Amino acid sequence: MASQADPLMVMEPPTREDMEHAIELLHGACFGWALSCCRGRRDDAEDVLQTSYLKALDGRAVFNGSSSARTFLFGVIRRTASERRRYDLVRILGRARLEHDADPGPSDPESIASDREAHARLRDVLQRLSHRQRDLLHLVYYQEMTIEEASEVLGISLGSARTHYERGKRRLRALLNGALHS
Repeated sequence: MASQADPLMVMEPPTREDMEHAIELLHGACFGWALSCCRGRRDDAEDVLQTSYLKALDGRAVFNGSSSARTFLFGVIRRTASERRRYDLVRILGRARLEHDADPGPSDPESIASDREAHARLRDVLQRLSHRQRDLLHLVYYQEMTIEEASEVLGISLGSARTHYERGKRRLRALLNGALHS
């Protein structure tokens, strides 16, 4: 996939129509990133993406022109997914407090084995990476971002991004080699 020209780089501040145009052009890439941020859960990714778009369109997330439109939108998506995870965690913990007497018991081995068989090998291996390594590899390989753009999306320094990227590649290679020889 060739890198798209940034639809917002020529206008500051962008109008709502400019932002809508950028969203339309970048929707496929944004959805892929939202899926990654939501650990492959499609329904969550769709909700996060819709909320992110609303933030960009209604001014809760402000594009100041210091990055590309794609980097801006990916950052909004990442923060929105993080907010959703925190909200879900608080909701789950609240529910757990109310149901603290109920003990669900351990999962049976057949269910665990069935779950593992349902996942592709690469996805399983990717899940063994740290979140930061997995996010960087996704942005660089699937979203075709530079390490610098990925560092902006993740809100980390370029040096830290380079370190996590190299460690992630090395760990992924080792895990895949181990999986192939098993």
